[in-house]
Amino acid sequence: MRKFLRQFALDMAGRYKKMSIQMVIARSFTVVAIIGMVFIVSSLVLHFSSSSSKLIMENTERVLYQANLNLDSYLRRMMRISDTMYYRVIKHADLAEDSISDSMNLLYEENRDALVSIALFNGTGDLIYSTPLSALKESAAAEQSPWFLSALDKMENLHFSAPHIQRLFNHSDNQYHWVVSLSRYVQLTYNGITKSGVLLVDMNFAGIEQVCQNIELANNGYMYLIDGSGEIIYHPKQQLIYAGLHEENNLKAALYPDGTFSEKFLGENRKITIRTVGYTGWKLVGVVPNKTFSTDSPQIWFFGLSLLLFSAFLLAFVNFRISAYISDPIRRLEHSINNLRIGLDDLEIEKGGCYEVERLSHSISSMVSTMRHLMDDIIEQERQKRRSELEILQSQINPHFLYNTLDSIICMIESGRYEESIQMVTSLARFFRISLSHGKRIIPLKDELEHAKHYMTIQQTRFKNKFITEITAQPDTDGIYTLKLIIQPILENAIYHGMASCEDDGIIRVNAWRDGNDLIIDVTDNGLGMRPEVAQSLLDESRPNIKTSGSGMGVRNVHRRIQLNFGEQYGLSIFSEPDEGTCVRIRLPALDQNQAKEMEEQA
Repeated sequence: MRKFLRQFALDMAGRYKKMSIQMVIARSFTVVAIIGMVFIVSSLVLHFSSSSSKLIMENTERVLYQANLNLDSYLRRMMRISDTMYYRVIKHADLAEDSISDSMNLLYEENRDALVSIALFNGTGDLIYSTPLSALKESAAAEQSPWFLSALDKMENLHFSAPHIQRLFNHSDNQYHWVVSLSRYVQLTYNGITKSGVLLVDMNFAGIEQVCQNIELANNGYMYLIDGSGEIIYHPKQQLIYAGLHEENNLKAALYPDGTFSEKFLGENRKITIRTVGYTGWKLVGVVPNKTFSTDSPQIWFFGLSLLLFSAFLLAFVNFRISAYISDPIRRLEHSINNLRIGLDDLEIEKGGCYEVERLSHSISSMVSTMRHLMDDIIEQERQKRRSELEILQSQINPHFLYNTLDSIICMIESGRYEESIQMVTSLARFFRISLSHGKRIIPLKDELEHAKHYMTIQQTRFKNKFITEITAQPDTDGIYTLKLIIQPILENAIYHGMASCEDDGIIRVNAWRDGNDLIIDVTDNGLGMRPEVAQSLLDESRPNIKTSGSGMGVRNVHRRIQLNFGEQYGLSIFSEPDEGTCVRIRLPALDQNQAKEMEEQA
């Protein structure tokens, strides 16, 4: 080994003597600088990583502490409302003689920004007083609700529920409100006799959500709120979790005491900070990924590399002219690239310096030119893709409708029903004439309604007047233009699904009216109807297609065409109840002739 090392040293000495002075200085400086800087940067990176971790966790704890104070303040307000109602009103009233309605209403009005309702129930779950909602739903079963049972089970405590939809009362606006229920056991007095009861304060979940939404943790961290059993009360990705598109380690977090812990979840190392919200058992959970402050973080190594370069430049005074000759063109090239990054047009890439830098400048200039051409191609491809998608959606009319109609016409002619066959052929011709519309996508509303009338004329003849049709338009819709072929698929759905079990009393109504700057078209039938959740799922694009005997376009097709043309704020809404029928509401912008023409030109 000694002989080998001696021979290696002699070889290096020989090569050293043959090197130019520029190479000797460059290599010597590089070796010395790298050895010294590696030790310095390594120690600084480790120290910086440790300090960053400590600072971030301290910041997380401070943020959670402030969030806890805000949430605690909000919950204490709800508790004061409950205490005021019980100790200042219910305790001093004999319900057999006294009414607490005015006091309850006054308390609600003072806190209506945070409340949905206040209600008082007796021990069997019967409603005694409530505000502002007073009509219980027929399906309401207060005595079986968790908040009711918890209040009777642990009489000395206040009980906070997880967020849920308030389903006790009928709402005048037909909306469902997300609430957190605060319930407690109360004693009711009737003619001097004390009985059991439950006081319910439904607080608006939006208040809790607002407190949590404003929380931001360092380095892409986030905070969520759970109850004592681990059920999520608030999460910034709550909808994705409910949809199964995101996971959270909330059940394990419920087992942690207050403090900071390390865990690995879905292959990611992260820090978890827990803080319990007093009186509720709820827990605030702050999550910060380890990668934001570990030694594997690109930011840490970027800092170390920057420090290494800075220190190396301090030691490079002997090579100043050489480094300046090399670095100045690179700096100018970097400036050009930064201008390119922020999107400056007509950018000229700096060219100059040594041979290698000049070649690099030419390469980047060529790359920029290629990138711009590619971006233009991508934009054009997206434009063509959107145009093709609209054309495909609009052209998906099932030929079976035409075949079935022609078969019906043949049968009428063979059976001598010439007048009916003539009427059906006329309606079919006008139906397809409007469908073509000289290739236009936007047509007058009256033409679209006439198209629907001809379609229903054909279908009523085929179905032997099994149902009747009423198509109306309010006077304020005159001169409005609309996307074509949007009513017929809805009518077809109403026929094949709504009128399937009707005998002779089926009614399908189409009514067009104006709502401000929007055009509303309601298609209503008195058919079988469906559950509201089924109706809402019909527009879900993740729901699998179900082949039926319709046109193939379907409600989702119409909904998608409208949104592709006018935006996400427009489209279909479906309202339905079993045995009561279905209403499909089409919302579009109320276009005048000039706006319609402009859209056609853009297409």
